[in-house]
Amino acid sequence: MRVGQNPSKKAKSVAMPERITVAVLNYIPFIKGFYADMPNVLKVCLNSIRENTELPFDLMVFDNGSCEDVVQYLVEERNAGNIQYLILSEKNLGKGGAWSIILDGAPGEIIAYADNDIYFKKGWLRESVEILETYPDTGMVTARPFRSNQDYFTYTIEWARSTPEAVLEQGCFIPWESYRDFNMSIGNKEEELKELYPQKNDWRVKYKDVTAFVGASHWQFTGYKSVIKKFLPFKMDRPMGQVKYLDQHMNEEKYLRLMIPDSLAVNMSNSLDDVPEVPNLKIPERTVSSTVAPQGLSQKFLQFGPVKKIFMKLYDLIFKWYFGQPS
Repeated sequence: MRVGQNPSKKAKSVAMPERITVAVLNYIPFIKGFYADMPNVLKVCLNSIRENTELPFDLMVFDNGSCEDVVQYLVEERNAGNIQYLILSEKNLGKGGAWSIILDGAPGEIIAYADNDIYFKKGWLRESVEILETYPDTGMVTARPFRSNQDYFTYTIEWARSTPEAVLEQGCFIPWESYRDFNMSIGNKEEELKELYPQKNDWRVKYKDVTAFVGASHWQFTGYKSVIKKFLPFKMDRPMGQVKYLDQHMNEEKYLRLMIPDSLAVNMSNSLDDVPEVPNLKIPERTVSSTVAPQGLSQKFLQFGPVKKIFMKLYDLIFKWYFGQPS
């Protein structure tokens, strides 16, 4: 039997979501090894969104089964008003499963998605939205230029060539420093990059006085929710390695895939030790006390160069056996 009247019935209005939802996918299962510094990477990512985003937005974080300490940090951020929408999954649904929830559930008309290791510079969202709103039938806009797989943007080149108002150029337009820093952040060696850099070209287009690079990526993109929902749900049966589905199918369905000309999204990877494109990056206080542990003799042995190299190769091999090639 009901007791009293629900006071919500007297409310005359409800809060409305912002037009843009910035959505971050987080997964930190433990705070050791590969993930030792990830709580701090996550903190820097979220802080950069709050500090360097010039358009009104709501922040959504989907946690994909992280450890208790990381979940506690996110709950505290939500309680402090720093996160508007926090979704906590008990288990890891994989990136595809998480995307199906994030990209369907985000309340904004525009969704700006990011992995949890991206540092954003001022202007990233404003420039992304400008391209999104200027170019027709745009599927996704990434907040930095980089050299991606041309097989995933063949339609964008076709559109630019057949559109009288568009001016398409091919050449070496991405500065060496930007090319080097991004590719080193995903594990490539500088010596190899020096050989590869002059061998490939970039594609750049100008339309209605707005310049963009051709290409985009699943690790960070901005797009209209109405367009992104056309590709839901994502049927992915592995945690990683299948996320290029979105890149591939947006191209096949004739949506433009573009990038802003400036490097305003920086891949930090799993450590704050060396983030060359953000020279003044302030490393925050450790968010979890267990992140740093004193090194005994066994730890010093494991950190010895040749030993570490062997074990890291074995680690990568085991990961590939279980989960396939990482994206």
